[in-house]
Amino acid sequence: MSDNHSDDASKPMLYDPTERRIRSFVTRAGRLSTAQAKALDTLGPTFCIPYVKASLDVDQAFGRAAPTILEIGFGMGDTTAKIAAGMPEKNFIGVEVHTPGVGSLLKLIGEQHLANLRIIQHDAVEVITHMIAPDSLDGVHIFFPDPWHKARHNKRRLIQAPFVKLLVSRLKPGAYVHCATDWQDYAEQMLQVLGEEPALRNTADGYAPRPAYRPVTKFENRGLRLGHGVWDLVFVKR
Repeated sequence: MSDNHSDDASKPMLYDPTERRIRSFVTRAGRLSTAQAKALDTLGPTFCIPYVKASLDVDQAFGRAAPTILEIGFGMGDTTAKIAAGMPEKNFIGVEVHTPGVGSLLKLIGEQHLANLRIIQHDAVEVITHMIAPDSLDGVHIFFPDPWHKARHNKRRLIQAPFVKLLVSRLKPGAYVHCATDWQDYAEQMLQVLGEEPALRNTADGYAPRPAYRPVTKFENRGLRLGHGVWDLVFVKR
C-alpha cells in the first residue's frame, strides 16, 4: 500500500563503512517530471537546506521562532504539504533522499504558498546526528517507512532501539513521536521498541487512534478498502 515499499530483493544491503551501520533505504534515481525539475530549480534555493555537519539554526532558516516538527521520509510530499497547510503556526522540516519526492514537495510548496516548510535532502540519521540540536524538536513524524518485510531484511528497518534513543535526545520534554505503518509485524516491532525506550511514554493503551492532523493517503484508502490494517503509534518524551 505505501508508495515507498520495496520488493527488490536483488538490491544489495547498503552498508556504509563511514557510519558503521546498515542504511534503511535504497537510493533510487527515479525520473523527474518537468514540473518537479522546474520546482527544484526555482524553489530549491529558497526552501532546501543543504546538509552540513553543523547544528541548524532553525529560527534563522524559517525567519521566525515557532514549534518545529521533523518528518522523516516524506515520499512525494502530499501528506507533508497537507499537514503544514493545516498548521501554519508550526515549522516543518522534511527529510527525504529521493530527488523526485523533493521536487514534488517543492512544487506543492509553490502551488500552496507554504512558507512553513523546509527540506533537507539527505540521510535522516546523519541529519539528526549533525544538524538537529538536542532538546529542540516539538515532534517527529515517520509515516509508512519502508517495512523491509522479508525477515532477512528486517535489520534495515528504521525503527530500532539505537535510532529511537538518538531521536529522543533531539526532542523537548513533552514532544512527541508519531509513527504509522500498514505492516502489522512492523507495527508490533515499533510498539515494542518505542515502549522499551525509558524516556518515552505511550499516549494510548497500545496503538493510538489516527490523529486528525494526519490525512489518509490514497494508498492507505486503497488498502483499507481491501481490509488491510493501519497502525498509528504516538509516544511523548517524559
